[in-house]
Amino acid sequence: MEVVWPTTALYFGPVAVLAYRQWGRPQSPRWLERHRTPPRRSRHAVTIIETLHCATHCVLGAIIGTVFVFGFSFEIFDKRLWPEFIGDYVSAVLVGLAFRYSAQADTGGRRLWAAIRRFLRGDLLSVSVFEFALLGWLALMELTVFHETLQPSSPVFWLIVQIGLVIGFFAAWPPTLWLVRRGAKAELLGTPQ
Repeated sequence: MEVVWPTTALYFGPVAVLAYRQWGRPQSPRWLERHRTPPRRSRHAVTIIETLHCATHCVLGAIIGTVFVFGFSFEIFDKRLWPEFIGDYVSAVLVGLAFRYSAQADTGGRRLWAAIRRFLRGDLLSVSVFEFALLGWLALMELTVFHETLQPSSPVFWLIVQIGLVIGFFAAWPPTLWLVRRGAKAELLGTPQ
């Protein structure tokens, strides 16, 4: 979770700081050393934290995918929109797999397969919904509002991405709630990421 809170601050700003003080800080080793046990979190808080966890995959994937696509000037049908979609989604999935792999206790080849299984079972749905909402927003903005490809060197580009990340968070909330209720995400609670 050490990566999740600062990443959340990239698009939620002060709201992320408040959420960290409420739910993240009581999970830190320093806080636990002083107070021994963290306060109980509501079911609502668990869903928010799990959605933030999957959103981190998408935020980092969007940054990596954008840098890659625009850095190498990839285009499909004379547009950078489609390679950006592919790059963002693939990067988000790879970041999610890397998170799962780093948290996996198994060794060797079993570790990789266990991480893939857990990602597919617990994260792929939320990541996919988040990405489709984000990418739909970006397509809407590019095709109907700006009528041109926005460049990552423009602050407007990152503002549009930031708004899309917030939209993606709220779109991913219902599937994450469903996965939490189903028990597919229970093993992440309390584990460092």
